Amino acid sequence: MLRFVVIVLLVLSSHLAFGAQQIKLAVLVPEGTTWGNSLKKLAKEVEVATHNEVSFKIYFGGVSGDEPDVLRKIRIGQLHGGIFTGKTLGDIHGDVRAMEIPFTFYDKQSKASAVLSKLTNQFNQGLKSKGFVNLGFYEIGQVYVVSTKKISTLNDLKGIKIWSWEGDQLVEAMIESLQLVSVPLALPDVLSSLSTGIIDAAYAPPLAIIALQWHSKIKYLVDFPTAFSIGALLVSDKVWAKIKPEHQQKITLLSQQFVKEANQKSVLENEQAREQMKKNGVSFISFPAEDYKKAAAARGSVISKIKDKYISAKMIQVLDQEAK
Repeated sequence: MLRFVVIVLLVLSSHLAFGAQQIKLAVLVPEGTTWGNSLKKLAKEVEVATHNEVSFKIYFGGVSGDEPDVLRKIRIGQLHGGIFTGKTLGDIHGDVRAMEIPFTFYDKQSKASAVLSKLTNQFNQGLKSKGFVNLGFYEIGQVYVVSTKKISTLNDLKGIKIWSWEGDQLVEAMIESLQLVSVPLALPDVLSSLSTGIIDAAYAPPLAIIALQWHSKIKYLVDFPTAFSIGALLVSDKVWAKIKPEHQQKITLLSQQFVKEANQKSVLENEQAREQMKKNGVSFISFPAEDYKKAAAARGSVISKIKDKYISAKMIQVLDQEAK
């Protein structure tokens, strides 16, 4: 009889430990975008695969605040995860930002993609140590500077007022190295600031420039990629631990599938976004060949400012070896 009671209690405790779990995700991307559609499809597939034991509730379009707001809400338990990019991703684990060190890949996105794939396991271990499970890296694309003022060379960037996320050490190092003027703003404030002249320039991949409507305020795109931008779909490991191991495996595989598909589409859509900007009258400016040497020097300056302060020297060494 005692043995029977113990077995029943074990079964019940197992059921309680891994009950139905809703994962609340908050993202800046709007519904209807490639990433937004991918998340909605993923959410449906997860419910089917886990027999409705796990579901995603997704807050789109920044309704839960900017990325730092979302991270804060995760840490106090109001939210469980989201897609993080740039500064906020670095706030979680600085070494991930090694992929975004300026002037590493230039226009070689396929190379950047291959390097990210090789380093994913290392990045995931670091993110796990900070309390997050990474369900996939989004390849957001090559980052371009867009401006209301004409910029014909790297030297022309000097004195340009450019948006930066407040506290983004990597971008601040780049801005200082290129002698720009940093204007820290929340992402939702960039559009109006371009319109009013608070800033002259901003930076993002083409698809994001269109999605955020910046293309309606700028006149020029510097056709000289400064960095390769990534994002990560992160879930708090505290919530993840409440999900059955077999469901964790299914969710991981589904997430990787949908993130891969979104990445493939984003390459095409970034190119389409470039063409749309051209049709809307945005002028594309190519820098002279000698600016590639100047960019390499600027990259060295950036690294000297952030090495072992934001990104570990070991990770920078690994990146440089893989990026050869």
